[in-house]
Amino acid sequence: MEVVKNLDVEKYMGRWYEIASFPSRNQPKDGVNTRATYTLNQDGTVHVLNETWSGGKRGSIEGTAYKVDPKSDEAKLKVKFYIPPFLPIIPIVGDYWVLYIDDDYQYALIGQPSKKYLWILCRQPHLGEEIYNQLVEKAKEVGYDVSKLHKTPQADPPPDGEDAPKDTKGIWWIKSILGK
Repeated sequence: MEVVKNLDVEKYMGRWYEIASFPSRNQPKDGVNTRATYTLNQDGTVHVLNETWSGGKRGSIEGTAYKVDPKSDEAKLKVKFYIPPFLPIIPIVGDYWVLYIDDDYQYALIGQPSKKYLWILCRQPHLGEEIYNQLVEKAKEVGYDVSKLHKTPQADPPPDGEDAPKDTKGIWWIKSILGK
């Protein structure tokens, strides 16, 4: 599977809203306003903050992304999270491959080699239908079963993470493991 070459990592940093994704046992089924915020660390790795709202509360998990091969020009990364988020002791590592990004770094298609996961991300909480369909078509061209894509509801304006009630008990994470 081809990936983006020469990704400008600094330009990629910031907040990305999940427009659509394959359902995952790592996220609650009723999750809304899902987003990721990427911050470049001094050592060249990327701090990852994933947030989602479930039952009116903000759940989040933090991790680190890094290039699979630091010498390669390919946008193939690994992301490491520690679970459960309320007592982070077990490392979970996944692939994060940038399959497509527009020239202005406003929307992206993210996947991984097993094709079990797929994300359509955008800098804004909403993406025009024409561009969305183009990204879906790109995913289909590289072998993804796009019938599994689920659009993520996004509020307009998006919620402010700092003011939202937090899921301090990790209920969203436990629900997601149980498939709810």
